[in-house]
Amino acid sequence: MIIESFKAEDTYQIGYDLGSRATMGQVYCINGDLGVGKTVFTQGFAKGLGVDEHVNSPTFTIIQEYDGRNMSFYHFDVYRIGDVSEMEEIGYEDYFYGDGVCLIEWAELIDEILPKHRTTIRIRKNLSKGYDYREIEIV
Repeated sequence: MIIESFKAEDTYQIGYDLGSRATMGQVYCINGDLGVGKTVFTQGFAKGLGVDEHVNSPTFTIIQEYDGRNMSFYHFDVYRIGDVSEMEEIGYEDYFYGDGVCLIEWAELIDEILPKHRTTIRIRKNLSKGYDYREIEIV
């Protein structure tokens, strides 16, 4: 499915809609270049899960944990991961196969350890359609 976003508020809302339908044990992998709106999407996703805290990318901590309405939300940013062994050090399996919902930014960097059953989100710019335009593909 491909959804068009014409402004940041659209991207947030698309994330919110997906987050509000998320269920325990799901893993979402989000990919896209720097500045495409991964964090805006994630903030909407978290709000859809009922997270009241402000959500930022955990670039230097790799993971942030939040309490949602009915389950925990585990937000990963693996941009700075040098090797998948770093994921083993933080116990990624407990998160990926646990009782919460995971959203992983830059997931393509750790593809070999991702669960087979996951939802992948790709966000792309298309400047010919406008500076704020995004194409959000969910598979």
